[in-house]
Amino acid sequence: MKEELKGFLIRLWPLFLLFVGLPLFSFAIWHLLPGKKLDILVINKTVINQSYQEHAGLFWSLNHLKYKKSDGEFYQIDKDYLGFFPTGKQDFGMSKDLKGKSQDEIRALVRQQDLLYIADTYGVYEGDFSNRQNVQITKKIYGGLDYADLQMLRIAKEEGKVVVAEYNSIASPTPKAIRTEFENLMGIKWTGWIGRYFDELDTLVNGDIPGWMIRQYERQHEIWNLSGPGLIFIKESGEIEAFVHTRDYENKIPLIRTQKINKHGFKLPEVVPYPDWFDVVMIERDYQVISYYDIAPTSQGLQRMRSMGLPRFFPAAIVRNFEKGSQFYFSGDFSDIRGDFGSHRFYGMPTLWRGLYVASDYTDRQSFFWNYYLPLVTQVLDKSKKESN
Repeated sequence: MKEELKGFLIRLWPLFLLFVGLPLFSFAIWHLLPGKKLDILVINKTVINQSYQEHAGLFWSLNHLKYKKSDGEFYQIDKDYLGFFPTGKQDFGMSKDLKGKSQDEIRALVRQQDLLYIADTYGVYEGDFSNRQNVQITKKIYGGLDYADLQMLRIAKEEGKVVVAEYNSIASPTPKAIRTEFENLMGIKWTGWIGRYFDELDTLVNGDIPGWMIRQYERQHEIWNLSGPGLIFIKESGEIEAFVHTRDYENKIPLIRTQKINKHGFKLPEVVPYPDWFDVVMIERDYQVISYYDIAPTSQGLQRMRSMGLPRFFPAAIVRNFEKGSQFYFSGDFSDIRGDFGSHRFYGMPTLWRGLYVASDYTDRQSFFWNYYLPLVTQVLDKSKKESN
């Protein structure tokens, strides 16, 4: 009996090491690694609940990589940002931002930072707190860039800080005059177009297509008789166009491509599918393209893109470096990550998840996080840390 028990325990030993020993070792290593000081100002005006999904990916990355504030504390997802703070009550929430601050106050705040990160400025709307689905676009509660934000960006550029901005930083509801100034400061020009991939355009099969999108399309193109995978492009002026897979483009999912041999030095997967919202921007010549979108348009699709004023390829992530400081723009909802990442307190976790989530899997948004966003933001944070020293 003792020999049988001994043999059984010996057989269990590898499983014990795998499921208990390895996690404990990983947990211990993470705690033994030193923290790194990096002061970051995050702006997110699109927070409708306590998931904080528009900056969840960024904050998980900060904590996993052990970046800390000047006071030695880790970044808290529910406190350490400027923007909208939902209360879950009838008043919806409250805002905390730069409005009302003097130029000297903003300059003092910027000087304390190493990195400024604009995660999302689309804002919150009354419909975000409704249980109804596919409601019409509703009244804005809070959102959009303002002049105080522009002052912050202008000062950040003067002070040689690292600035990161994501979609949606410049589209609706930001006033056109403020957007133009933002474009001048950042060296980009929005074409007015945004786009998104849908697995199925047939509204009888896919109930996630917004009602306002369908109504807007039918006002311009008579009837929504679309089916199969496709891309919906929407222009600021209200124009809407549908690209159907195989008819208008060949890559079922928009692909983010990164050249293996490049000047910018970022190491990322060469091809990653991206099925979420993006905007199409033009960039000044001093920018380097880290990654770009490729939908592989057919001849018909390419002709349509040209008539819409869209290029064959368009930027996904870009950077331009100054003598001191740099500017990044991500033309996608990159830090918007849904779901539970698990604890950030395990060393080597990204390597494990990259092995489990292949880069080509677009059905789970976490695949994009582990394979593209986390490696990208890790290198941005590392660059910011080096420039702060």
